[in-house]
Amino acid sequence: MTRVSPVLPPWLAHAFRAQRGPVPWSAVTRGALAAGPLLLVAVLADRVSLGIVAAIAAMLAGTNDRPGSRRASVKRLGVPALAGAAGLLTGTYGGQHLAAVPLTLLLTGLGLIAGGAVAVGPAASAAGSQLLVGAAVGAGMPLPEPGWLRALAFLAGAGWLLALRLVLPTPGSLAGDFRFDGERDAVAGVYDAIAELLDAVGTEAALTRRAALTAALDHAQDALAGPRLRRHASSAAERRLHAQYAAALPLAEAATALAWAGDAVGERASEGPRRLAGAVRDNSGTGPLPAPHRSAPALRALDDALLRAAETFDRAGDARQRLQIRRRTARDLLRTALGSGGREYALRIALCFGASVAIAQALHHARWYGHEHWYWLPVTAVWLVKPDLGPLASRVLSRAAGTVLGALVFAGFAAVLPRPEGLIALVTVCGALIPVAARHFAAQTAVFTLLVLALVMVGGEPQASAGRLGETLLACALVLIVGHLPMPGARGAGVRQRLAAAEHAARAYLAHVLSESDDHAERWALRREAYRALAEARTAIALSAAELPALARHTEGTDSVAAVLERLVDTTTASAVHLDDTGHLTPEQTRLLTELVGELERGSGKPVPLNAGSVSP
Repeated sequence: MTRVSPVLPPWLAHAFRAQRGPVPWSAVTRGALAAGPLLLVAVLADRVSLGIVAAIAAMLAGTNDRPGSRRASVKRLGVPALAGAAGLLTGTYGGQHLAAVPLTLLLTGLGLIAGGAVAVGPAASAAGSQLLVGAAVGAGMPLPEPGWLRALAFLAGAGWLLALRLVLPTPGSLAGDFRFDGERDAVAGVYDAIAELLDAVGTEAALTRRAALTAALDHAQDALAGPRLRRHASSAAERRLHAQYAAALPLAEAATALAWAGDAVGERASEGPRRLAGAVRDNSGTGPLPAPHRSAPALRALDDALLRAAETFDRAGDARQRLQIRRRTARDLLRTALGSGGREYALRIALCFGASVAIAQALHHARWYGHEHWYWLPVTAVWLVKPDLGPLASRVLSRAAGTVLGALVFAGFAAVLPRPEGLIALVTVCGALIPVAARHFAAQTAVFTLLVLALVMVGGEPQASAGRLGETLLACALVLIVGHLPMPGARGAGVRQRLAAAEHAARAYLAHVLSESDDHAERWALRREAYRALAEARTAIALSAAELPALARHTEGTDSVAAVLERLVDTTTASAVHLDDTGHLTPEQTRLLTELVGELERGSGKPVPLNAGSVSP
């Protein structure tokens, strides 16, 4: 008798998934040197409350301390920290000078701003979260210091972690200029991903490897495109990395075309990109590169790209290379925030945050807490309502489980640890665990719960594990209710907005290829944007599909549209390579492009402009 294993529904299965990968020891080290030492210095200086604020800021900055370049970390850590300080300042003075109703309206307005930022991108979304967390802490955690001093302490805490990120070396900094270790690792990762895609050509793993190549290119693009004072790279080492990244673009194009064709290639084809990856990591020469067979247009394109890459590696630091990065103006960002997806997120987050503030203040004025702090409920609501942290049901289950675990563990530690030195040590350990715990929302919640409860006990608040657990469950119920309320506009607008952006990018890429333009740099930039927008749409669709059925039904069918877009972009890439080699398309490419364009038009109702002369075989 065969035993049938139960299949979990998507909304429940997502709660059991965790990210995998090596332990980020550099981030662990920085986390250990951030919140705990800041709190220790504050305790020794008899400024405990400021130390708590600085430690909270370091904790929040730790959630954004991810792999990448030092330059990119300035934006990834600095922008949210500025938003958090602004929220703390607003919440502090609002809590001191406004009654309950005006304060609730003020914080609800901040929720509208933060909600719209979610649609813009990861850095803006993190800034929106810290804006609301800072406002809730400022209003709901009364401290003796004035608001401006608390904001400075917040900036000092986040700035300390950012300084550690910029100054401390990493294992990858031993080769070459240590300032660009993140960029070097990211660019090497692109060549590794190209090699892995070539190994998977002709197998079922090719599609997954192509998506991994897109992720590697996105990561390298972000690592190289961080904020800078000068327009161009100022050092030979940085110019070399820019040129090496640019040399990977035609290789990625050729590998994608080979994956589209589906005919397996030999191991010799992937050996060249793999040696290039090693040369990037070791900051060394490439040596002789094995050439693949030149029996097909895509293989000839791969061989040509390898030759150009070898030449680039030899002279990469000698010339300035224009970096193709994703540029969005302030108008573009504002249009995204005010679009249908931004409006949906803004209304839901504002309603949830505003309701949690109102309930927390009502409980505070009814003396239900037994102390002056009422920030936990709205802060919990902020983390629960954010749509980019996972499906709603998964967030609620993980938050509840993580809070229970964290509160129970803290209750045990609080009974045996000496105060304050034992609690400071606990904060240090929790700071080190943040980068590892980020792999699962429940683990991250447990670490945050431990850290915050230790901080408030150092500040003089009594054991509050049971009360925090009750507030967390209340926030979970609130977010579930708000998440299912009808809202103005169509549900799933955020998913559709990202899908529309992917469709627009795919149309622009197709039109450029069929125009037979000789501007390869522009073509590669359009291809990058098409694949990047498609990956963002795929992520949003996958998260929506893992929602409860009442929410998931609003985005049904979007996955099939994304699949059409994916085939269209892949076919466009293969067509571009073939046009370069022969000057015309094959009958199969013409037929597929026509079918895919027609399928896309039927799905969206928008005509896709084609150059009929270019499509003819």
